[in-house]
Amino acid sequence: MAIGLTEEHEALADAVRGWAERNAPVDVVRATLDAEEEARPAFWSGLAEQGLLGLHVPEEHGGQGAGLLELAVTLEELGRAVVPGPFLPTVLASAALLRAEQAVKSHAELLPGLADGSLIGALSLAGGFTGHRADGGLTISGTAEPVLGAGLADVIVLPVTTDDGEEWVAVDAARLTVTPVTSLDRTRRVARVSADGVTVPADRILTGLTGPEVLDLAALLLGAEAAGLADWCVTTAAEYAKVRVQFGRPIGQFQGVKHKCARMLIELEKARAAVWDAARASDDAADESAFAAGVAAAVAPDAALRCARDCIQVLGGIGFTWEHEAHLYLRRASTLRALLGPGTEWAGSVARLALDGVRRAVEVELDEDTEPLRNRIRAEVEQLAAITDDRERHAKMGDEGWVFPHLPRPWGKAASPMEQVLILQELRAAKVKGPQLAIGAWVVPSLVTYGTQEQQERWLAPTLRGELVWCQLFSEPGAGSDLASLQMRAERVEGGWRLTGQKIWTSIAQRAEWAICVARTSVEPKKHDGITYFVVDMKAEGVDVRPLRELTGDAMFNEVFLDGVFVPDDQVVGEVGDGWKVARNTLSNERVQLSSSQGLGAGTKELLGFFQGKDLDPVALAELGGLLCQGQAIDLLGLRLTLKQISGAEPGAEASVRKLLGVQYNQEVADFIWEAQGAVAAEEEPGQATNIWARYMLFSRSMTIYGGTTEVQLNVIAERLLGLPRDPEPGK
Repeated sequence: MAIGLTEEHEALADAVRGWAERNAPVDVVRATLDAEEEARPAFWSGLAEQGLLGLHVPEEHGGQGAGLLELAVTLEELGRAVVPGPFLPTVLASAALLRAEQAVKSHAELLPGLADGSLIGALSLAGGFTGHRADGGLTISGTAEPVLGAGLADVIVLPVTTDDGEEWVAVDAARLTVTPVTSLDRTRRVARVSADGVTVPADRILTGLTGPEVLDLAALLLGAEAAGLADWCVTTAAEYAKVRVQFGRPIGQFQGVKHKCARMLIELEKARAAVWDAARASDDAADESAFAAGVAAAVAPDAALRCARDCIQVLGGIGFTWEHEAHLYLRRASTLRALLGPGTEWAGSVARLALDGVRRAVEVELDEDTEPLRNRIRAEVEQLAAITDDRERHAKMGDEGWVFPHLPRPWGKAASPMEQVLILQELRAAKVKGPQLAIGAWVVPSLVTYGTQEQQERWLAPTLRGELVWCQLFSEPGAGSDLASLQMRAERVEGGWRLTGQKIWTSIAQRAEWAICVARTSVEPKKHDGITYFVVDMKAEGVDVRPLRELTGDAMFNEVFLDGVFVPDDQVVGEVGDGWKVARNTLSNERVQLSSSQGLGAGTKELLGFFQGKDLDPVALAELGGLLCQGQAIDLLGLRLTLKQISGAEPGAEASVRKLLGVQYNQEVADFIWEAQGAVAAEEEPGQATNIWARYMLFSRSMTIYGGTTEVQLNVIAERLLGLPRDPEPGK
């Protein structure tokens, strides 16, 4: 999935990608490497004719009148092709000019030329100029370096320190001394810019433009290009890993390579989500915009840099050659990171904003035409809220389809993704809570899809009301993540089956009335065949539940032994021998959810609550900010997934990536808070904070194990999303 989500954005991305393939192929990019002097690209006028330089510029100034999100979509594609030339510095300069709302004359004088390509722009993120008032203008002196694109620029936007603070000016490059310097990225070079008593007229002082605004713009635009770089690196590494054979098989089959490629994709999706949100926030309140931009600046350039480095690692020796394009992406990514400044500093700024109470809400914003439906749902939710007895309210919610609104009637409301969002939003706003189904939430969709009418009538209604407690008898000592290797036997007897074997890691089995269970009814050549899905009465003769004490000291999980437990035929769900299909439905059922990175463990709320009011050094502040950026990116991935579902499109990588990142995030937050206690973290006093954080830390170790280990999830991402070859069968 790209930065843009809508059909319009996808069409724009396709058009830009096609233009880049035709006009800036690899040989054009390579021609810039050894050129003695940087020159305006031959394709520059064609780029302008496409309207891309003025995409974000208002029509009154010769632009297309679109926005920064459309510009970000464009930059992602140009970054993917590592297009040389001054597109990024030019659009950064024009975007900054537009922020100087009082600089009306500069707008009229400069924006049309920057939009039609007759002028090339640049902007210095580095300081170094001072100025004093003279004849209504400023006289400036000083030097700034490095300045991206300054060697080709006709006009350069500069920060100047004056007695009144920092001011920004737009100066004709011909009035400055611009000295090319040897650049890390030779396809788009940097330069040194100097001035000695240069007078800047009043109409070129960009009144209203501030340094933080410029940095936020740079974070967004450089971050968008960084996402494009990362995309190329992920694709290139994965495609190479599919065909490069070593030790008799493709290197993409080795887990070390497979997991590296999966991690690259994860970094890419985080970058896209962060940049997308920064673009959406660009016209919001200054503190929210700064928060979103800070997340993008911390995440996206680091993602590009990591992906470029890992791409070369996957490519091996060929990636270390001058002839391969990989080093072009490493050079470009490194330059973007250097120009924006360390990611840790940006993360620290996010932490400071968050500790000051700034939040960037991650919410689905629906069109006004949904209001009639929202009002109807709100009125119905108000009736639910008026019911004070929990059992009565839960029964009504279960019977009327509120618990799983996406399911078909009568078990749900057959709600569209948009209607699901409205229902969830209104329930949350009214603080109406439904029954806690626990494992029952996994049971319901499978019974709806595969259960007989009698099974549905027997179990669904009471489960949806929260009246039944379920457990799941899936995992075995020898079949955890590799569930299809299960060994529990189910033998045919008169009227049903007798199940014998052991299950493990079964939560709430000691309280459960019913269990869903998979057992082997026949031995087949393929291990996924011959498995049947049963509903087991946990009070039946032969069921032995033994608490399994975990490292926390608690016993949430259990071992469950079944010794000839009789299960009648009418408690087989689906066809005999086809239980793997039913089990997969149980494990993978997805519905629209409102975004949250919280999960079961410590999350953003606990993180900010712990550090509120504490005096943090820069290192701790950066670590805190890094976690906050991670949590925000996870929530954004969830939001993007929801929006794709609402639009009717197939979810992309977000679902798998978000699932993996979510549990890792909870684990990292718990570890960070526990460690930040200092020496008292060695204590675990009951009822005290040390006990709370110790339990969070200890319990979090399970979070990257249950539901599929991190390593298995990385395999899934690499194989299903990147198309890397599956692991070979044992013995092959």
